[in-house]
Amino acid sequence: MKILDRVNNNQLTPVLKERFEKVEPATIGHHLHYGFMDPRVQSQLVNVKIVGTAFTVRTSVNDSTMVHKAVSLAEPGDVLIIDRTGDQKHACVGEMVAYAAKARKLAGIIIDGPNTDIQAIREIGIPVFSTGLSPITTKLLGQSGEINTPVQCGGVTVHPGDLIVADDNGVLVLGQDLDYQAVLEKAEASENNEPRTKRLLDDGHTLSSLSKADSLIEQYFNTVK
Repeated sequence: MKILDRVNNNQLTPVLKERFEKVEPATIGHHLHYGFMDPRVQSQLVNVKIVGTAFTVRTSVNDSTMVHKAVSLAEPGDVLIIDRTGDQKHACVGEMVAYAAKARKLAGIIIDGPNTDIQAIREIGIPVFSTGLSPITTKLLGQSGEINTPVQCGGVTVHPGDLIVADDNGVLVLGQDLDYQAVLEKAEASENNEPRTKRLLDDGHTLSSLSKADSLIEQYFNTVK
């Protein structure tokens, strides 16, 4: 077993956090092509948004001891990221873990595996992302696990303190080596342009002309002549 200290994200100021809360991961996806978890990791609630720092935990197939410890150590605003080391059968998060996370004001829980107790989790209201549901749960065995080490979740390496931005469309991991200001400026510019694009579409313009798809197609055919 290994338990390391929590890692802060010093780049994530309250102002930047508020700005990230107003942009969608899908909008950032127009400009960034990595850091997105596999679509199999989906929100189990609807109309959710997570912006917070990664608090990581790795567990073995059927031992949830370190999940209980991690949810007890994480701080308000953290996102519990759980690496299930490939197991897709045992649920390591259910009603009590979700309730504990809500009580400690965590931003959410993201699992590379299933959860259980979905009705109770919906009542609790804390965002939970997982690969699905399972009635088979992990046990408190005290055999293995790690907290605040780099983990794998949804095909993405997540380091403690990484910025997590997630909504109903999926999960994005932004490492601390990225320039958050630059990421935000591009995403905000795209979102600010959307109302104008919609007005032009209403006025009869075609999407392919507005998005420059027409010019790219024309360029292609001119090249292959």
